[in-house]
Amino acid sequence: MLEGRKTIIVSPRREKNPKIIVALLCQPAVGAHLRVRFVPFHSESMNPLALIDAYYPQDNEQKRILLTHSRSVAQKALQLAARHPELRLDLAFVEEAAMLHDVGIFLTDAPTIGCTGVYPYICHGYLGADLLREAGYPRHALVCERHTGAGLSLREIVGRNLPVPHREMIPVSLEEQLICFADKFFSKSKLDREKTVEKARRSIERHGDESLTRFDEWCKLFL
Repeated sequence: MLEGRKTIIVSPRREKNPKIIVALLCQPAVGAHLRVRFVPFHSESMNPLALIDAYYPQDNEQKRILLTHSRSVAQKALQLAARHPELRLDLAFVEEAAMLHDVGIFLTDAPTIGCTGVYPYICHGYLGADLLREAGYPRHALVCERHTGAGLSLREIVGRNLPVPHREMIPVSLEEQLICFADKFFSKSKLDREKTVEKARRSIERHGDESLTRFDEWCKLFL
C-alpha cells in the first residue's frame, strides 16, 4: 500500500483508555510523503472511536461526516440484527466494524466530504482494509474491503477496469453482508436522511445486475 512513501513505525502504549497515537495523519502535505505502519495492538475490547481518533486527529468537517455516517450505519445494522436473533450475529463486532467501514476515506480525493487524498473514492474500502490489517484487525478489515456498492466481484472489477486490487471483494460472513446492506441506506452528502428501500435499490442499480441481485437477497434476509 502507498508505494514510495517513507514508513514510520508506531507502537502504541497501554493506557487506561488505550489509543494508537498518530501525530501526522490528515495533513495532506505530510500524508503525501509518509505512511504509518501500526504494530498490532489489542486492548481488552476494541475501541473503534480510538482508532478513528488516530486516523482523524483533527475535529473537522471530514471527521464529523465520517462519525455521523458511521453511527447511522451502525445503528441501522444493530436494528436489523435485533429483528433476527435466529441469525446469531456477533453484535459487538457489527457495531465496531460498522463504525470503521469507511475509515479509509481520508486517503481519497473527495473534496465534497472534506477528503483531500490522492486516490479515487472507490478505493476507500481496500485502503481502509489495509489500515485495519496493519493495526491488527483483519476481520474488521474485510468489512471495509467488501462494502463498496453491494460488494465487487473480480469479474466486475476487471470488466469495469476499476482502480482496485484484482480480487473478490464481495461480503461473505453474515456480519459483512449486514453492514454492507445497512450502509446502502445512508449517504455522506445527506447525513440527516435515511433512504427508503426503493431509493437504496435505485442507487445500487448503477453498479449492475450482480449488485442488484445481492441487494434483493439481503432485503429478504434482513428486512
